[in-house]
Amino acid sequence: MRRLSRALSGLIDRRQPSETSVLLFTAGLVGVITGLLAVALIEAIHLAQRLFFEGIAGAWPGLGRGWVILLPALGGLIGGLILTRAAPEARGSGIPNVMEALILHGGRIRARVAPLKLLLTALTVGSGGSAGREGPVVHIGASIGSTLSGLLRLSTHRTRNLVACGAAAGIAASFNAPIAGVAFAIEELGGELGVSMLGNVVIAAVSASMISRSLLHSAESFAIPTYQLGDPVLILGYALLGVVTGLWGVLYIKVFYGISDFFDALRRLPAWVKPAVGGLCVGLISFLYPLALAATGMDADLARLGTPVADFIPHIAGVGFDLVEIALRTPLPWLLLLSLLALKLIATSITLGSGAAGGVFAPALFMGAMLGGLFGQIGAFLFPQAGIQPGAFALAGMAGVLTGAVRAPLTSILIVFEMTNDYAFVLPLMATTIVSALVGQAVHTESMYSWWLVRRGVHARHGMDVDVLDGVLVREVMDLTPPTIRPQDTCQTLQKLLVASHHHGVIVVDGAQQVRGIVTLSDLERVMGQPDWEQAPIQQIMTGTVLTICPDETIGAALQRMAVRDIGRMPVTENEHSRRLVGMIRRTDIARAYQRGLLRRAELIDRASQLRISRSGGAEFVELHVQPGALAAGKRVSELSLPPECLLTTRRHGDQMHLLHGQDRIEVGDVVLALCEPQRVADLEALFARRA
Repeated sequence: MRRLSRALSGLIDRRQPSETSVLLFTAGLVGVITGLLAVALIEAIHLAQRLFFEGIAGAWPGLGRGWVILLPALGGLIGGLILTRAAPEARGSGIPNVMEALILHGGRIRARVAPLKLLLTALTVGSGGSAGREGPVVHIGASIGSTLSGLLRLSTHRTRNLVACGAAAGIAASFNAPIAGVAFAIEELGGELGVSMLGNVVIAAVSASMISRSLLHSAESFAIPTYQLGDPVLILGYALLGVVTGLWGVLYIKVFYGISDFFDALRRLPAWVKPAVGGLCVGLISFLYPLALAATGMDADLARLGTPVADFIPHIAGVGFDLVEIALRTPLPWLLLLSLLALKLIATSITLGSGAAGGVFAPALFMGAMLGGLFGQIGAFLFPQAGIQPGAFALAGMAGVLTGAVRAPLTSILIVFEMTNDYAFVLPLMATTIVSALVGQAVHTESMYSWWLVRRGVHARHGMDVDVLDGVLVREVMDLTPPTIRPQDTCQTLQKLLVASHHHGVIVVDGAQQVRGIVTLSDLERVMGQPDWEQAPIQQIMTGTVLTICPDETIGAALQRMAVRDIGRMPVTENEHSRRLVGMIRRTDIARAYQRGLLRRAELIDRASQLRISRSGGAEFVELHVQPGALAAGKRVSELSLPPECLLTTRRHGDQMHLLHGQDRIEVGDVVLALCEPQRVADLEALFARRA
């Protein structure tokens, strides 16, 4: 790998291609490879399904439908062994892992993730587990982007670019939806996409979609009738469906993580066994519910009750898009819709919560079709003259539940739109998804993916970790000697100052160093060429209303303030009541400060890992007040003899809050937050208490 990296980077150095050529070529290559691997995953799932349900089950037909119970457990067992030994990060959906990599690790994802994710997802879905393939394809695409960037030795910025390209290509290839792939990169990955970066994402998404369409010979995922709004009053019905789907999306999040916590709490059960246990539970559900449906008088074929199992794979097993297409075409029995709605929720949560690899996208679309179809049938029964089509509500329900769970309304609309190629149905889709997003956000602020990050201690804002942003102060990174100019100085003076300082903006101050405004290169360019522009005073072209920040505020506050006005630099004043200039902070300073904060965070995580303290390990947070005469007072963190299983995390000194690292000195009056095992709390408190 290193030889290949040196050869490729050396080739680029010798040829000296333009930046645009490199970016477009790498983005297109990421899209093509991701498209090929997306098709490979689909074929691998079909192959695994034949291997399990035809090969293994067919070799011993005497067990009959009992194989429905055993096959998901077998797939989970094999997958669990591979996961724990090769790449634990390949479990689950993978999309939160991509978000975490972008926020904390500069987009770096191990190359082994792509092949292992493909294999593990094929095992999970092909053996009868309840999961989708879309999230894993996003993870695979992001891994391809990261790996290619590493081979070419590209910068962190370009690495993040290619990871976003790979993620967008994954969505585009999975759903034959290139526009939805671009929207996904914008909505879910949390970064700010510039024009060049957005262009690369588009190239990758289109490339992946073209590969997928050409190899799978399909322009849309579902072939369904063309649905139209009909009576405009029905838009209220779609809005009401948005309320229902938004609430169901929140329920999906809560049940999913509730079951995940249950499996995490099974500490005596080895990690490699848990996916097998989850598969066994899903298998039992798949075995029992067709019996219950058939007992109500439902047709055995429709209930999937029969043998051989290869011809009667349960509805809730795998992706389930075959039944979704039926639900979009024709009304299904309400009892079947209601049963599968609940069972898919439970089965997916068990499959992925136990540690198997698979996505949450397809189950959300499946549940949305069932919920929307049921809602439409109820509406058609209550209002027979309204011309309600249950299939149309099933289609809108798909976008609604997906939005309620992942909070990406634009992506949801475009996915369903591009999967069906139905232009006439955009307005109902918008009504359902927008209401679903509002309801979901009001009930549960975090999405399926962001909640995973929050539970791991990552609070994202503008594509960065809030905890890191709030752990570094402005005074730590601000420019103490920013270029300044007076209001009465001329534009010619400004031109010389900009050339000499290499800055794009200068702070305007008076004789007492009070901030009066700010003037930028673009302000100067607007007047250049006008008569006597060199002698024009700065006060004629400067911006007088300026946002400022104080040295003791955090870079998170600075970023938030700068984002509101989309500015690149901000004066730092003495305090909130003073306009006296003490420095300047720019976006580049924030980026540098963020990297510094990441190093502190990494140190903190490493220390926690060494002490083997985890969220589920029984540890608790303790607030410690440093009293005069305490053993800890005046010492650095690295000098303290902490009790076993204890970790100091943050320190509040006055109004300032910091992540603690080894060289920080503990002072009297500080408030230290520690993570500690309950039996060690008294020993830890003794270090910070007043000595007798």
